[in-house]
Amino acid sequence: MQKNFYFATKDSPSDDDYQNAGYFGQRLRPYLAGNNEALENLNLYRRQKWLFLAERAVFMGSVATYGAQVLQGDGEQRYFDNRQKVVIGVAAVSLLSNIFITRHTNEHFERAVSVYNAGQPAARNTGSLIQRLAPSGIGVAAAPTGQPQLALRWQIR
Repeated sequence: MQKNFYFATKDSPSDDDYQNAGYFGQRLRPYLAGNNEALENLNLYRRQKWLFLAERAVFMGSVATYGAQVLQGDGEQRYFDNRQKVVIGVAAVSLLSNIFITRHTNEHFERAVSVYNAGQPAARNTGSLIQRLAPSGIGVAAAPTGQPQLALRWQIR
């Protein structure tokens, strides 16, 4: 799902201090200007948003083309000729590509903010050592021998 992101530049913001980051994150870009890794992630977010808009345009165009082909001709409506099969295929591929496009879009934005915050001096000093060393993911995996194993994952920041 596509989300709207809000950010604040104060340490203890009130509700009025939050700003909308914009559809492509453009209002956040000036604040991330000194951090290249954060800007790279914000650029990936912007790319994903453009791909999402392009996919929606292709889908709507294919639906409109299908509708025009159904109503064309000598008053007889045709619902599944060869041209319409191609248009239906384009619409289906468009919908499937939407899954891959939107799957990690929001993660790019969140990563840009977390990379920027990790570089801030106040962010580095917050939290205890145990919180910083805690794994980011915990699970159970099956070993090749069939025995269950505890799986831990750490995210490098």
